[in-house]
Amino acid sequence: MKVWPVQDAKARFSEMLDACLRKGPQLVTRRGVDAAVLVPAEQWRQLANDAKPTLKDLLLSDRGRGDLNIPARGGRRRRPPKQAG
Repeated sequence: MKVWPVQDAKARFSEMLDACLRKGPQLVTRRGVDAAVLVPAEQWRQLANDAKPTLKDLLLSDRGRGDLNIPARGGRRRRPPKQAG
């Protein structure tokens, strides 16, 4: 993976894009620190799909996916049952 300083990436974006499509991901740095990666669109789609858990994975997971807001019971009046007839 080639490393591109941000000023070179901006000035030579077409060249960086061509390198991405031919050779794979390209790393962009800002002040010597990794900042972003340019990847081909199909590779990005595959990464995004792999990151989504399936329903089976969610159901078998031992960790919660959020808090349930369940109201307290007993505070409401109940309707009388319907009379048969």
